[in-house]
Amino acid sequence: MLDLTAIYDWEVQLWGWALFVAVVAYFCGCFNGAVIVSKYILHDDVRTHGSGNAGLTNFYRTFGGPLTFVVILCDVLKAVAAISFSKLIAAPIIVVGSETIGFALAEYWAGLFCLLGHMFPCMFHFKGGKGILSGGAIAIMIDWRIALVVWGGFLLLAVLTRYVSLGSCWAGASFPFATWFVYHDVFLTVFGACLGCLILYMHRGNIQRLLSGTENKFSLHHKKE
Repeated sequence: MLDLTAIYDWEVQLWGWALFVAVVAYFCGCFNGAVIVSKYILHDDVRTHGSGNAGLTNFYRTFGGPLTFVVILCDVLKAVAAISFSKLIAAPIIVVGSETIGFALAEYWAGLFCLLGHMFPCMFHFKGGKGILSGGAIAIMIDWRIALVVWGGFLLLAVLTRYVSLGSCWAGASFPFATWFVYHDVFLTVFGACLGCLILYMHRGNIQRLLSGTENKFSLHHKKE
């Protein structure tokens, strides 16, 4: 006889852990390297310069220097922490025989909330970055094949055109397709689409400027004010 009470208890536990992972991943994402370094080390908030974005590109264009690597480290490590935590939490509750999809679901779930934290950090007035570096780190943590598609297209387009935003749009648009190619799972593809759409949404202004021909090209020389 089917034990409905046991199933109910398992579902409650599952959603409880999912909520816990979402909260932890979100606050990991809120640890925005560009804001922390510029505001608390350089005492000059990056969001008051250039595009007003709290991301790596705007930080480098504004300040340059070795502290750029600190920003990179922060944005990568928070994604690593969020994904690793999700796998640690998921391990005891994943059904044997579905480990691959189960762990992937946990990774995508944590990745989604980490990206939301990066883009809309509650402690920085919900004004964060556009998610490319953290999103790229999430892709690497999930599966090397997805990372190859996302990063390969990003680097190729950014190098050939010098439009970082064009490469970023590729990264967002390719995420769900790469997810389907690797896993052939509807739920994972939906999560991949959510991640990709978030990135594209944050680049909506860049897309308009690309279409109008007014987008700034990337330069290795940061702007001095």
